[in-house]
Amino acid sequence: MKALHIITGLGVGGAEQQLRLLIRHMPVSCDVVTLTNPGPVADGLAADGVRVTNLGMAGNRDLAALPRLAGIIRRGRYDLVHTHLYRACLYGRIAARLAGVRAVVATEHSLGDSQMEGRPLSAGVRGLYLLGERLGRSTVAVSPTVADRLVRWGVPEPRVAVVPNGIDLARFAYDPAARLRTRDRLGLPADAFVIGAVGRLTPGKRFAVLIQALAQLPYDCRLLLVGGGPEEDALRRTARAAQVADRVLFAGERPYLGDGSPGPDLPALTSAMDVLAAPSPEETFGLAVVEALAAGLPVRHTSCPALEVLPPGAAPHAVRVPCDPGAYARALAEVRAAGPGPRTVPEAARHYCITRSAARLMDVYASALAVPHPIVKVPVQQGASPS
Repeated sequence: MKALHIITGLGVGGAEQQLRLLIRHMPVSCDVVTLTNPGPVADGLAADGVRVTNLGMAGNRDLAALPRLAGIIRRGRYDLVHTHLYRACLYGRIAARLAGVRAVVATEHSLGDSQMEGRPLSAGVRGLYLLGERLGRSTVAVSPTVADRLVRWGVPEPRVAVVPNGIDLARFAYDPAARLRTRDRLGLPADAFVIGAVGRLTPGKRFAVLIQALAQLPYDCRLLLVGGGPEEDALRRTARAAQVADRVLFAGERPYLGDGSPGPDLPALTSAMDVLAAPSPEETFGLAVVEALAAGLPVRHTSCPALEVLPPGAAPHAVRVPCDPGAYARALAEVRAAGPGPRTVPEAARHYCITRSAARLMDVYASALAVPHPIVKVPVQQGASPS
């Protein structure tokens, strides 16, 4: 089987890094097209031997990109097209049909209750999404929570398949040597209590809650923020206002898998942490939480659909906390007072092993290739764009 993955961009993000990890574990010949922003994950894919093409799309309304993308699909003679993220799902599904490929699968990574990939869920966004969805054979949800949202939006339930995000358990195994090396490299004291937080620096992640909580904790506590995004300057101002700027470390975007860039990767950073805090009240999966569990970390979180569908004992060291600075300060103080425990991996992390996710996705591919697809005529909706 030969498959083409189409994604909006390849910067360091959860969906982008998940794509690279899946390709590594699937018995399929894969190429990748990024509509724009061939960032660090593109370099990592290329290092893995994957052919990556940058479509160079000029903007959301760059309709000239559509025939270029269809041409790439046609010349590649792909058996299946798999799209990721909103803009790529819309353009990729249309281009695949223009190129004569009817086995089209899309993964929905980021559908929340009120937003998708940071954009408000307007009637136009929903309308375009549903029009494009009809051109594919299956829409993959990364959690049952996302699957329920898709059905409520109007996607027929039989067209929705759940394939959870996966993690590479071996890469996240706790490494005491990496802990000391990473702390030294980042200037973190060896005896500091390090609170970790991982994700895009956007308002929805609510990382300001952790900065405000840090101000209520002893001086030996540090906050290690891993990620980049538009809220970084605002978070730095919040840290200065709370008089904890010297205790907040912005590590920037860090790769899940080594890509040749300098600095520690994400697994090394999780080894350097003492607890992971995730105050976002609206998640589609909670990948950072599961990765932290794979590193044997205690976790304090507000929302994690990945854990909500598992038995209560699957993650005994993951505790739900209201999205409030005082609540997080108390919860993190309790973890600090308890002292370090064994960095054992709970069943919840093992449940989301990447090999299991890859196998499930292969089942989706087999169904998409086997089932005939009716011809769908798509009306043009005026005034909407994949913004």
